Amino acid sequence: MSPTIVRPERSHFRWTVCALLFFATTISYIDRQVLSMLAKTLEVHIGWTAMEYGRITTAFSLAYGIGLLGAGRLLDKFGSRIGFAIAVGLWSAAAMMHAAAATAFTFGVMRVLLGLGEAANFPACIKTVAEWFPKRQRATAAGIFNSGANIGAIATILLVPWMAEKFGWQSAFLATGAIGFIWVAAWLVIYRQPDVPPKLSVEELALIRSDPPENIVPVPWRRVFPKRETWAFALGKFFSDPIWTFFLFWLPKYLQDTYQLSLRDIRIPMLVVYNASTVGSVAGGWLSGGLINRGWSINSARKTAMLICALCVLPVFYVPYANSMWVVVGIISLAMAAHQGWSANLFTTTSDMFPRVAVASVVGIGAALGQVGNALMLFLAGWIVTVKGQEAGYSLLFMICGSAYLVALGVLHLFSPRLEQAKLD
Repeated sequence: MSPTIVRPERSHFRWTVCALLFFATTISYIDRQVLSMLAKTLEVHIGWTAMEYGRITTAFSLAYGIGLLGAGRLLDKFGSRIGFAIAVGLWSAAAMMHAAAATAFTFGVMRVLLGLGEAANFPACIKTVAEWFPKRQRATAAGIFNSGANIGAIATILLVPWMAEKFGWQSAFLATGAIGFIWVAAWLVIYRQPDVPPKLSVEELALIRSDPPENIVPVPWRRVFPKRETWAFALGKFFSDPIWTFFLFWLPKYLQDTYQLSLRDIRIPMLVVYNASTVGSVAGGWLSGGLINRGWSINSARKTAMLICALCVLPVFYVPYANSMWVVVGIISLAMAAHQGWSANLFTTTSDMFPRVAVASVVGIGAALGQVGNALMLFLAGWIVTVKGQEAGYSLLFMICGSAYLVALGVLHLFSPRLEQAKLD
């Protein structure tokens, strides 16, 4: 006879799991953004050009995309506990190895390794949210863990310039990379499937299971790939992901080039931008969840929230013509907040359209296509700024940024007009 599991009267353990996902995303963005904060510094120390910097960032995106094709399927097959721990360990080691890079080529190699490891983060997070939260709470949970991207960026802004000035640029890569190993230990100790932890109350377990039962038989990748619903999400990622990535890797350099800011001076504008985007991440998920609670359909709630976010990005058209740095910071703050709100809802559409056992595979496919878009955008940014010059080049790039989300929403609606469950039989 198996022993009786003693459960507490009340619990909110699912939010502890969400907190772990938040910290994993935070660490991921710390590790990837150290390079963008030090881009101008390394341009002097290493001697790379804008074109070479574009190639380095493109290498990360391509590797990330390749990793995503395998990460989602592996997580669906073997579970997120062990797979996620291995991925975080790998990307943390790669982040630390940046300290040994001495040329543009070796930085590119390190970025490839980092991208391959970090590819598992969002598929694992979305899969875990689908396992631990009912549908009506998933956008909120996604918004919370997705806000880790902003907190990671803020932490990078606060720590990296200070560390680089006091201990040398290598110390920034070593210290930030080491944080991931602490997370791995915590994840392995705390995380289990919802049925396992005795810390869950009967009430919380019932809430987690409150959605209609789903098929638990693994879904072959070949059955997911051709579905219109898969491509609704994937093309949404292809058109919108590159805008966030452009801001992530090029915004510090843009502000430094345009307003002659030092590494120390850049901190306050970047803090404003990423604090705003943190609010947007949580607010976007809360908005669609609130509409659903008011009786809106999932389709109407998600797409209305995404339309509002898309419209909030349009003012970036004006950035090249603004005469004040703080006007630029305000516009980009709104745009990046809108992106995070958009992203929280876009990620959640995968669990709206697919059963839990297929979610990580769909996220992997979509995020891989998003990385193709990232690679194209980052390469294009380096080429345009080099060929057309800063003023004309950035003007064209901001035009692309302003229109991308409306295009993405149109494509999403075309491929999935009602966000209905895909038929996988």
